[in-house]
Amino acid sequence: MFGFVGQHQYFGSDQRGGVGEFYMIQEEDWDRDLLLDPAWEKQQRKTFTAWCNSHLRKAGTQIENIEEDFRNGLKLMLLLEVISGERLPKPDKGKMRFHKIANVNKALDFICSKGVKLVSIGAEEIVDGNVKMTLGMIWTIILRFAIQDISVEETSAKEGLLLWCQRKTAPYRNVNVQNFHISWKDGLALCALIHRHRPDLIDYSKLRKDDPIGNLNTAFEVAEKFLDIPKMLDAEDIVNTPKPDEKAIMTYVSCFYHAFAGAEQAETAANRICKVLAVNQENEKLMEEYEKLASELLEWIRRTIPWLENRVAEQTMRAMQQKLEDFRDYRRVHKPPRVQEKCQLEINFNTLQTKLRLSNRPAFMPSEGKMVSDIANAWKGLEQVEKGYEEWLLTEIRRLERLDHLAEKFKQKCSLHESWTSGKEELLSQKDYESASLMEIRALMRKHEAFESDLAAHQDRVEQIAAIAQELNELDYHDAATVNARCQGICDQWDSLGTLTQKRRDALERVEKLWETIDQLYLEFAKRAAPFNNWMDGAMEDLQDMFIVHSIEEIQSLITAHDQFKATLPEADKERMAIMGIQNEIMKIAQTYGIKLAGVNPYTNLSPQDISNKWEAVKQLVPLRDQMLQEEVARQQANERLRRQFAAQANIIGPWIQTKMEEIGHVSVDIAGSLEEQMNNLKTYEQNIINYKSNIDKLEGDHQLIQEALIFDNKHTNYTMEHVRVGWEQLLTTIARTINEVENQILTRDAKGISQEQLNEFRASFNHFDRKRNGMMDPDDFRACLISMGYDLVSNGEVEFARIMTLVDPNNTGVVTFQAFIDFMTRETAETDTAEQVMASFKILASDKVRAAARCSLLAIGVSTIVAEMFPLSPPAALHHGGGAAPRAAPGAGRVLHQPHDQVHRRRRRPPPGPWTTSPSPARCTARAIYKPVLVLSSPPPVPPVPPPDFFTPPSSSSSSSHHKLKGFLLSL
Repeated sequence: MFGFVGQHQYFGSDQRGGVGEFYMIQEEDWDRDLLLDPAWEKQQRKTFTAWCNSHLRKAGTQIENIEEDFRNGLKLMLLLEVISGERLPKPDKGKMRFHKIANVNKALDFICSKGVKLVSIGAEEIVDGNVKMTLGMIWTIILRFAIQDISVEETSAKEGLLLWCQRKTAPYRNVNVQNFHISWKDGLALCALIHRHRPDLIDYSKLRKDDPIGNLNTAFEVAEKFLDIPKMLDAEDIVNTPKPDEKAIMTYVSCFYHAFAGAEQAETAANRICKVLAVNQENEKLMEEYEKLASELLEWIRRTIPWLENRVAEQTMRAMQQKLEDFRDYRRVHKPPRVQEKCQLEINFNTLQTKLRLSNRPAFMPSEGKMVSDIANAWKGLEQVEKGYEEWLLTEIRRLERLDHLAEKFKQKCSLHESWTSGKEELLSQKDYESASLMEIRALMRKHEAFESDLAAHQDRVEQIAAIAQELNELDYHDAATVNARCQGICDQWDSLGTLTQKRRDALERVEKLWETIDQLYLEFAKRAAPFNNWMDGAMEDLQDMFIVHSIEEIQSLITAHDQFKATLPEADKERMAIMGIQNEIMKIAQTYGIKLAGVNPYTNLSPQDISNKWEAVKQLVPLRDQMLQEEVARQQANERLRRQFAAQANIIGPWIQTKMEEIGHVSVDIAGSLEEQMNNLKTYEQNIINYKSNIDKLEGDHQLIQEALIFDNKHTNYTMEHVRVGWEQLLTTIARTINEVENQILTRDAKGISQEQLNEFRASFNHFDRKRNGMMDPDDFRACLISMGYDLVSNGEVEFARIMTLVDPNNTGVVTFQAFIDFMTRETAETDTAEQVMASFKILASDKVRAAARCSLLAIGVSTIVAEMFPLSPPAALHHGGGAAPRAAPGAGRVLHQPHDQVHRRRRRPPPGPWTTSPSPARCTARAIYKPVLVLSSPPPVPPVPPPDFFTPPSSSSSSSHHKLKGFLLSL
């Protein structure tokens, strides 16, 4: 890289435009940072050094360091002398600085004398070894002496070199030369330039665009080895530089231009000389052709005129007609090409004279006697003789016509007869019936009968020929011998035809009888071969049929069927032998009587070879079928072992899972024992289930073997692996869910204060209405459970039941689980005052009178259970009331509130029907205290006075404070 601020700093203008303007071009699109790139300077140093050495080696020297070797100016002046071909002033021999500056100034003055004005480049910078100035000076020399003279279609220098590169590389793929930097990075452009001028040096089709270093090195090596262009660039520098140095590329490419431009100029000069030589050779060839054609034409005329002048007449019309025919051949065949030659001769002569005149050559003078006028005179004489010969021929033919009329008639009749008999002897002598079929024999017989009729019809013509021949002998015809010989030949031929006709009839009749016998045998062969062939086709199809079986029984049935088929093979072989015997009989008859069979049975397309081939195929397929069946037996036996192995385990695991499911279900619904005991039992079950996992894994392994063997059914068990997996997953899910439910019950019990007895009561009620025993109640079963527990679902029941269902089934699944039921009953119970609390209040606050008044009040509002607990009656009164609202007892009598045992027990198992967050209905109030045992008082209390009316009026369903009124009343007591 020069380190230029811009090219205009170094190159001036010579006031004449042209070259100077080129040097002053400012490449404003170049980036200043790129111009100062050290990579460019490296490329220029290498390229300019190689370019200088390519010229200096002509003088027997070279440079190593471009800024050092030019400092004394000696090699610089030598370089200019070599590239310009001119002598520079004698250099100073001293080694002082001023000597070096003087030598460099002489070189710079020489450059300026060539129309290049140097700016800012002085001899001192070159002597001091300024790299940038030295490179700038060398680039100026390259532009002036290597690039300036390039001219392509009115463009010069850089544009001309670029246009030359574009023209030369245009036909090549992946090459698009637009500049002297990035367009050359992949190396294809350089290879294309070399291939365009020397295709023998590079195989362009093998180059790849993705291998730029390989392409560049190939171009550098070929150019250095074969084109004498030194390597001025490094492939790695070009590829690894974003924008290669333009000056280095231009310098290197200009070497290709000069190398190939000289070859093109030499080729153009050679072509020009060859063109002149070709024109001269063509003219000489035309002269030779003229001389040759003229000689041949004159010689033909000389030989033809004596033939036309011969007037010797022939004795026969045939001979004269032959002369006429020869003359006609002359006119049609021989003369037209000569006319064409005469015309072509004149055309060649005129063309040759024109070319010679255009080439400023002297006119052509043919040899003596071969002028165009000489040839025209000879042709005119030929045509005159030709006209006289034609007239003489016509006259002689008319004269002989009268004499030869009778002979012509004889010949005509003989010709007709001979034409008719032509080939008849060969036809009658041929033995075509030996290779004909029966239908063809019969056709030949009919044809022979027609020939016999035609032979009899031609008898008259033979007699006419003999009469004409006798007449010609009587008239002493000059060629009577020929006529007699011809007539005798016709008569002898006629006798021979009669003999041959009779012999052919006898032979046809004999062969016809033999063919009728063969035809019957053919027919029998066809009738028996067709069904046998169909049997073999079916057998081959069955033997090759692919079978798919899934059990031992199925493969045994196939083996049985195959054994039955093999049992029929001896009978089939007998039938085959019988069919082949028919064919042998046909062959025997044909060989005995010399009959050539056509080889095709007219009644069938089956041949004996077809029967034999298929039979052999059947025999070969039988053992193959045996092998396939035995292999399948072995496979099915292995499959059966796998089925039994799987079934043995599945039949154990399946019932075990089912049993465990039932045991877990019993544990979950069992009301005996505490929740902790149930939890321990479930944990034990869970550990046993986990320990059983190895059996499931083993069954999975057997199932994988079954799948790999493509076994799809197993009659030894009703359990599939999918059933076992589902059952196992359900078992794991059930034990986990059951343990979770028990844990939740324990948490609920501990959090809500529910006793174990109450939880048992809840479970008993749930189990009673869980009709399907699946741990869930349908909505109808849940409704019945609520009604049995005292819920009033008759009036406004649907709305109330829907509200309860939203609590126990928020996801609208359509079932009520035990856990949801427990949660619901827990909320109902937890928010209700227990009977013990109420009794404790009565005992603390009430006296005997108060207890009597409270009992009457409670009976008036329908709280019979609380009355029974707190103020029991004597046994007769209890029996009388039967658990309903008791009327007031007689004073002084003890009362026992008694209910039937089953009714009490049933009510104990009923959980409260709903939450107590809202004011309960009378039915709810009645049902709240039904879980406590019946109390028996030792003595009946006195009858209390009637309380105020508002406390004894039973609460309506619309009253939202009935429960609170009851509590207030009890507290007031």
